[in-house]
Amino acid sequence: MTISEEITSPLIDQSKQVQVNASSSNKPDSNELELLNSSVEQVSLTVPITDDPTLPAVTFRMWVLGILACMILSFLNQFFWYRREPLSISSISAQIAVVPIGHLMAAVLTRRVFFQGSKWEFSLNSGPFNVKEHVLITILANSGADSVYAIHVVTAVKVFYKKNLNFGVALIVVVTTQILGFGWAGIFRRYLVEPAAMWWPQNLVQVSLFRALHDKEERPKEGLTRNQFFIMSFICSFAYYIFPGYLFPMLSSISWLCWVFPDSILAHQLGSGLKGLGIGAIGLDWSSISSYIKSPFASPWFATANIGAGFFLVMYVITPITYWLNIYNAKTFPIFSDGLFTSSGQKYNITAIVDQNFHIDLDAYNREGRLYISTFFAITYALSFACLTATIVHVFIFHGSDLWQQSKSALNEKKVDVHTKLMQRYKQVPEWWFISILLLNIVATIFACEYYKDQLQLPWWGVLLACGLAFSFTLPIGVITATTNQTPGLNVITEYIIGYIYPGYPVANMCFKVYGYISMKQGITFLQDFKLGHYMKIPPRTMFMAQLVGTMVSAMAHLLTAWWLMDTIPDICDRAVLPSGSPWTCPGDHVFYDASVIWGLIGPRRIFGDLGYYSAINWFFLIGAMAPILVWIASKCFPSQGWIKFISMPVLLSATINMPPATAVNYTSWLLIGFLSGFVAYRYYRNWWSRHNYVLSGALDAGLAFMAVLLYLCLDMQHVSLDWWGNHPDGCPLASCPTANGIVVKGCPNYETHI
Repeated sequence: MTISEEITSPLIDQSKQVQVNASSSNKPDSNELELLNSSVEQVSLTVPITDDPTLPAVTFRMWVLGILACMILSFLNQFFWYRREPLSISSISAQIAVVPIGHLMAAVLTRRVFFQGSKWEFSLNSGPFNVKEHVLITILANSGADSVYAIHVVTAVKVFYKKNLNFGVALIVVVTTQILGFGWAGIFRRYLVEPAAMWWPQNLVQVSLFRALHDKEERPKEGLTRNQFFIMSFICSFAYYIFPGYLFPMLSSISWLCWVFPDSILAHQLGSGLKGLGIGAIGLDWSSISSYIKSPFASPWFATANIGAGFFLVMYVITPITYWLNIYNAKTFPIFSDGLFTSSGQKYNITAIVDQNFHIDLDAYNREGRLYISTFFAITYALSFACLTATIVHVFIFHGSDLWQQSKSALNEKKVDVHTKLMQRYKQVPEWWFISILLLNIVATIFACEYYKDQLQLPWWGVLLACGLAFSFTLPIGVITATTNQTPGLNVITEYIIGYIYPGYPVANMCFKVYGYISMKQGITFLQDFKLGHYMKIPPRTMFMAQLVGTMVSAMAHLLTAWWLMDTIPDICDRAVLPSGSPWTCPGDHVFYDASVIWGLIGPRRIFGDLGYYSAINWFFLIGAMAPILVWIASKCFPSQGWIKFISMPVLLSATINMPPATAVNYTSWLLIGFLSGFVAYRYYRNWWSRHNYVLSGALDAGLAFMAVLLYLCLDMQHVSLDWWGNHPDGCPLASCPTANGIVVKGCPNYETHI
C-alpha cells in the first residue's frame, strides 16, 4: 500500500500517471501536465498546474510589505497569546490586507531603474502586483503568525519563578531555537516536499485564497466566483465577531446543562465546555473553533474522524471512569485542570521548594509533601507517551517501504507529479546551506549554555542530545503532519528524558524541551512553507531567503513584545492577584510552567518513576507501540473492510494532546464543522467544496482577526466593557470543585448538598 493510497479516497486513476526522468529538462506539454497531476484529489482540485517563470518574485514591494506584515503579526499574536482566550491571527489576514496595498504601490511608485547596467540594478516598481511576490509576502507573514515557543521559557523564569534572565540570553535562546529547524528541513526536503503523497492539507487553504485573489474567473451560473464568495464570507465573519468578541462572550462556550442545573456540581462537571467534559456544549465563535487544532476546513475527513474518536475515548470514556472510580484520588481535584495540588486539593506552594540557586530544595519538598495533578492531566501525559511510540511504529509499518524506496531512488528515476516537474527548472538550495546553518546554531547554542550556565542551566551534552532527538523525529512526525494536518509533539518525551538524566533544574528542562521539540517543529513549519512555494512555483532559493529573514524578524518582534508586556502589565499571568475578569491569565504559559515544575524542578522519577505516585502510566509507552500493529493486523485480516486502513493511531492518541489549555468546547465545535466540511460537503457537494471550502476558511480567519484588532483598539484600550450575564463565558462556576468527602476548597460548596 502506498502513502497516497492510504490517505485519500477516491483517488485519481494512478494508471494515468507517467514516469519521467527527474533530470529531464524537456518542457512538458499541456497533455503531459494533465497526466502528471497529483494523485491526491484535494490537491488536483485546488492547485493550478501552470507556471509563469517570468513573473518577478523578489521585489521592493515584497520586502516592504512582507517584513511589515511579519512584524505586525508577531506583535499581535504575542500580545493576544497572554490573554484568557488566546487569539491566533494567521497569515491569511496579511495575505488579504496586502492585496490593495500591493496594487496601490504598483500604481504610484516610480518605475525608474537605479544603477542601471550594474549588478546592483533595481527598481522600486517591477510592474503589476503578481501572485509570486504575494506568496513571498505571505511566507514572511507566516513567520510572524507562528508562535515563538521559546518565549514560554522567558515568561516562566521572569513571571512565574520570578528569577533573573537577561534580554541578551533570552534573545539567543529564541533565535537559535527558531533557526535550528532549517537544518532538519534541508535534510528531509526530498522526503517531505517533493513526493506528491506529502500534500500538507493546510497549504490548500492559502492556495485557494491566492487563486481567488489573482485568477481571472467567470462567475458560474447561479453562483459566485471565489473572490465574490470570499468577500461576502469575510464581511459576515467581520460583522459577526463583535458578538462573541465583545457583546456576548458566552457564545464562545454555550454550556446549557449548567443553566438547567445551576446548583449541581455534577451537572457543571458534565456540561462545562471550559472546565468540564463539555457534554452538549458548543461554541459559536470561530476563534474557539480554530484556536488550538487549526482550521477544521483543512482537515481531511479521515483525520477528523480519528480526532473525534480519540476525543470521545478520552473525554467520555476514560475520564469519567477514572474520575468516578477515584483513580489517583481524582475526586480530590477538579475533573479538568492543569493545576498543581497538595494531597488536600489546595494549590501547591512551588516557591517554597526552590532554593536560592534555582534548584529543588529536597528538604522543603519533603515538608510540603508530594505534588499531585488532576487525573485528566495525568491521562494527557499517558497519551503523550503512547503517541510517541505509536508515531514511530506507525510510520515504520505503514510508510517504511515507501521511505526506503525514496531513499534508494533519490538520485535515480522516480515518479513525480506536475508540481515537482515544473519546479525542476529552478535552482535548488544546496544542502550545505542548511548544514552550515545547523552547525552554526549548534555551536552558538553550546556556547550560550556554557557561558550563561547560571541562567540556562543546560550543559553542552544536553544540547547535543536535544538535537539528536529533533533529528530522529522530524521525518516520522513530518509524515504525519504532511498527510493528516496534525502534528504529534515531542514536548513530553524531551521533558521526560532530561528530567531523569538531570533532575532538579527547571530552566535546563525547559531549554532542552525547546531545543529538542521546537527545532523539530520549526523544521516542519519550514517544510510546510517549502511545499506552499512548491505548489505556487516559487524559486527554492528565493523561498529560503524569505524564510530566513522572516524567522529572524519574527523572533525579535515576539521577544520585544513579550518583554514589554511583562514589564508593563501588573501581575500578568497571576490568576490569584489579577482583578476579576482580567484577560491576562496566560493559559498556555501556565501549562508550560506546570510542566517545568513536574519534569524539571521535581523530576519525573518523583512523579512518574519508582518514587512517584503516577508510575503506572509508563505502561502507555507499550500500549502506544502495540496500537498501530493491531491496526495493521486488522487491515491484513479483513482486507474487504477498507475503513480500517484510515485508522491512524498517532492522530487518534494525540487527539487531546492540546488539552489543557484547549478545552472540550474547542473540540466539540471543531468536530461538527469538520464533519460538515470533510464528509458532507466533500462527498455530496463536491463542486461547492472544490471552489469554496478553503476560501471560506481563509475568510473566517481574516474577518475575525480584523474585528478582534478593531475591538481592542477601540474598546479594550479605552477600558470600555460590559457587565451582564452574557459577558461571562461558560457560566459553570462549580465545574472545578472537588467532590471528595472532607475536601474544602475556597469558592466551592459542600459536595454532598450540591450533587
